[in-house]
Amino acid sequence: MLNHDEALDLVFRALGDRTRRALVERLVRGPASVSELAAPLTMSLAAVVQHLQVLETAGIVRSEKVGRVRTCRLEPEVLRTGEHWLGHQRTAWEGRLDRLGDVLGEPGTSEGSTT
Repeated sequence: MLNHDEALDLVFRALGDRTRRALVERLVRGPASVSELAAPLTMSLAAVVQHLQVLETAGIVRSEKVGRVRTCRLEPEVLRTGEHWLGHQRTAWEGRLDRLGDVLGEPGTSEGSTT
């Protein structure tokens, strides 16, 4: 079992590629077959399958094969782990910037003040 940091690394590594982000964006609308996912892309079906494998390894996508058709679907909970991490970072930086604004807004520290 992966620990939280390793799982988060996999998520961000998987989303670090524009093709994989495009696949995720398509899957936001609902499940799709590998062929449907590959249709708008300018790459081989084998290359698309490799990208999907990276997304599956990260847990972002789950697929199942019925007959000859492999259907992929998004696992939103895994994406939420990345979203929560980003939200925490945003909150921390907003707090830091607010404190900086408070310091810069103190009387006697702004430009044009006379002391």
